[in-house]
This record gives sequence, structure tokens and C-alpha cells, in this order.
Amino acid sequence: MPGPDNVSTVSFNDWTLRIRESTQPSPRLLLLIHGLTGDENSMWIFARDLPAPYWIVAPRAPHVAAQGGYSWRPPEFENLDEFNLDQLRAAADALIRLVDGYAASAGLEASVFDVMGFSQGAAMASLLAFLYPQRIRKVGILAGFVPGGLEELVARHPLEGKPFMVIHGTQDQMVTIERARASIEVLEQAGANVTYCEDEVGHKVSVTCLRALKKFFTDTRSRPRSGSVD
Repeated sequence: MPGPDNVSTVSFNDWTLRIRESTQPSPRLLLLIHGLTGDENSMWIFARDLPAPYWIVAPRAPHVAAQGGYSWRPPEFENLDEFNLDQLRAAADALIRLVDGYAASAGLEASVFDVMGFSQGAAMASLLAFLYPQRIRKVGILAGFVPGGLEELVARHPLEGKPFMVIHGTQDQMVTIERARASIEVLEQAGANVTYCEDEVGHKVSVTCLRALKKFFTDTRSRPRSGSVD
């Protein structure tokens, strides 16, 4: 049963999920994807600032990470620096099946939904948009990157006009600012409409960029203006 704030942790089809139900009419589903060593609770710091019409689903990744917590990559790839399509495709496909199954069980319309990810979870979020562009409306990329191996998909411009919010810290030692800026180039080459917030922080989201993130997901326009956030 959900708590007084409509938040609960549930088991569903072998997944562990943290859920915030919405009491608003026709809620929109938002998928929150945690980073390496995280779990279903890790993204909740962002959930509290998101508008009430969102029905939020935060799944625990399927693989146990060697460092503790959980990972979206199978164990045989965990020690590799490179993240690519082949390593993450199975998890992306599984997340789509999860959304469809959970939405059906909860009576939600989720043929199109929004997604937000942090670090490794941001790579997953971007990959969902590349593989299933018809299913994804808005994407938040927090302290993350776009995985490799997407050249053929990029050439097809699958993200044409799709709104992305990219947030990164110039002092990030885990995912460098250069990698983040290169990822923006890939997104734009694929047609994405990117809004970017950069701040002088490490591997986290600054207060300024958190405000921009809330505005991005509160904005009901399907294609917000591209550009940077001061």
C-alpha cells in the first residue's frame, strides 16, 4: 500500500520498484534510472521536485555491482571503461517490457513516457530514446553520457525534435566534462533538441541546474527551446 505521500516500494515481475502514484487525472509516467552502485532509492532526491501529474517509477537495476549496489551492465562488462550499445541493449529492452507490464497492471497510459537517468543511468536513458524513439517524449541526462556504438542509429536522426535536458559539472572526475560535451554533439547529430545546464560542481547536480531540471519537466510544451541555461 502507498504511504501518505503515495510512495511505496513494490516487487513486480522480478523487479524491485519505488513508486510515486499520482492522483491527477491522466498522469504521465516518468521512469527514473539510477547510476552504478545505486538502487531504486537513489533517484528519489529528484522525484520530490517533480510535478504531481507524474506517476514515477524507479526500478532497481538487474545486476549486482562488484562495488556494492546494482548495475545496468552484466558482470562480464563491469570492469570495462567503454559503454556501448551491445552491453546495454538487453537492459534497455527489459526496461521497455517493465514499463509496458507495470503500466498495464496499474491502468496507466504509457505508450509514450518520459525518462531521466544519472551517470550510468543517463546512458540507459539516452539509449532508450535511440532504440525506442516512438516511446520516449522527454529525456533528462544527469552527470552522464551517451554510450558508444550508435553510429548507424545517429545517421537515421531518430531523435528529431525530441527534448533533452543535459546537466553536467565542470569538476566531474567520474564522467568528464569533455565526455558530456561530446555526448551533446551526438544527441544533436541525431536531431535532439538539447537544453544544457553546466555548473562548477563534481559528479552531482547543482542547485541551479536542479531548478532548470524541474522547469524542463514541468514545461508541457513538447519541444522546448534549445540552448544553454545560465
